[in-house]
Amino acid sequence: MTTLDETQVTSATPPLEDTEFVKFWNEVLAPKFIRFRHILVDGLTHHSEAVFPKLPVRKGDRVLDVGCGFGDTAIKLARIVGPDGEVVGIDCCDAFLAAAEADREHAGINNLRFIRGDAEVALPEGAFDFVFARFGTMFFANPVAGLRNMRKTLRPGGRMTHIVWRNSADNPWLSMAKDVVLGFLPPPGDDARTCGPGPFSMADEPTVRKMMEIAGYEDISFERVDAPVLVGHDVRDAIAFQLSIGPAGEVFREAGDVAETRRPEIEEALAEAIRAQTTSAEGIVMASSSWVISATNPGESGH
Repeated sequence: MTTLDETQVTSATPPLEDTEFVKFWNEVLAPKFIRFRHILVDGLTHHSEAVFPKLPVRKGDRVLDVGCGFGDTAIKLARIVGPDGEVVGIDCCDAFLAAAEADREHAGINNLRFIRGDAEVALPEGAFDFVFARFGTMFFANPVAGLRNMRKTLRPGGRMTHIVWRNSADNPWLSMAKDVVLGFLPPPGDDARTCGPGPFSMADEPTVRKMMEIAGYEDISFERVDAPVLVGHDVRDAIAFQLSIGPAGEVFREAGDVAETRRPEIEEALAEAIRAQTTSAEGIVMASSSWVISATNPGESGH
């Protein structure tokens, strides 16, 4: 196997000062994501089952997983490419990378490594056959820059796939709770700390297609995937998840003491809405819808 040179991978992600978005991920969101890892990883199983068999990944490929999070997708990719291939997972969150490395070691996966970096700043260039991102590119503050960096990591003719949420109306698992909470609390102000543009920032196909064209991609395609997602093992779990992460969590967090004062009535309203959802053997599931967006790096002419 021809492996990536260690200096090639790490030198592409210099130790620059973290952006405010990266600090927010590490300081505020990481503990919440760890608490609800069972939802954020296991809850997306149906999406992975729908997407992974169709990915243009082959044995022996060199793959980059951008915004790899807890590393579950990177581990899947490493198993697909096999011992003659290699996967690099990159994320800006230290806690995610620590969890990912622990899982990699536990699984005995030797063709996978994780590095810390910000895709909008820099990625290792020109080494990969395939670049993948699941529900990460939506948080790019400068999406064209991030998407361009992803393209530059690809060899000429290399492929990329990123998965993003479609609009809020087709994702009640994210929008319903926000609507409930906004019945009690004001929307976040313009000065609210966030992790980036948000889960629906790439919902509009024409807008994202143009972003990718500007970033230099060709053969751009969009495939809609509808699948159920787990929002909690029970009502209590689902309420806690919604008030911690996502659009409803942002409203609740930014309202501060006012939110805590009104927590009992907010939780009661959320419980009523959540009880109306479907319950399966996994727990409470709701509808979701995503775009699977794929494209090609045309090579030198696209730089």
